[in-house]
Amino acid sequence: MEGVAGIVNWIQVTGGDSAAYQQGRELYTEEINAAVRGARAGGATEVIVMDCHGAGNGYSFNSLLQDRLDPGCEFVVQDSWTEYTEPLEQGCDAALFVGMHAMAGTAGAVLSHTVSGSQWHNLWFNGRLVGETGINAALCGHWGCPVLLVTGDGQTCAEGAELLGPGLTTVPVKTGIGRFSARQLTPSRAREVIEAGARRALSDLTVVTPYDPGRPCEITVEYAHSDGTEKFVRRGGVEVLDGRRIRSTAPDWWTAWRQFYF
Repeated sequence: MEGVAGIVNWIQVTGGDSAAYQQGRELYTEEINAAVRGARAGGATEVIVMDCHGAGNGYSFNSLLQDRLDPGCEFVVQDSWTEYTEPLEQGCDAALFVGMHAMAGTAGAVLSHTVSGSQWHNLWFNGRLVGETGINAALCGHWGCPVLLVTGDGQTCAEGAELLGPGLTTVPVKTGIGRFSARQLTPSRAREVIEAGARRALSDLTVVTPYDPGRPCEITVEYAHSDGTEKFVRRGGVEVLDGRRIRSTAPDWWTAWRQFYF
């Protein structure tokens, strides 16, 4: 949600009754609708929308305005992020990431963070620093599904292309000039370029290889404080490295992720 045109402040993405959040939901829903239209025009026969934004206050993974969603899709409300994998397990041709944000510490990126801005500092997959684009791409890649589109600010798009390669279609809808400021496309123009980008991305399903961080896989998390690591002292497969870092090791990414994240 943070990568949507018009969104630059936490209040716009924090669940609740504020007018700013309600406006953010509208902007978010319409960019998703644009991607749905583009995917359909690009040949998709089934489109499943999954809200991956942890808004809090009862709205986590449920920020979309359901009665405003394009009828050309189905949508999922999940209880925990990365929990629902049925479409991937059944076989999914491509994933499109809309409204993404950059990883923690990215200079000038709008609302940049990784998983939790207050609890997580850094995340590595087999020694490679990644953000939420990397997490979602690894989840899709575990089942052989490539990520073909990333939208968000320019810094986020660059992060996606660096991770997934030049075949990735990127659609920057704003350029961060600070963590809480950006030069942006108007919402109507952002929707136009997202729709076109989604259609273009699906023109060739082979241009991006499904992302696999490597096998075996080590996931290292650096927390902001020592209480982040304390709960893992007796967790199987997870090693507490010091007061702020843990490492989860397994034969593949999905197993390493599940054994510490859930």
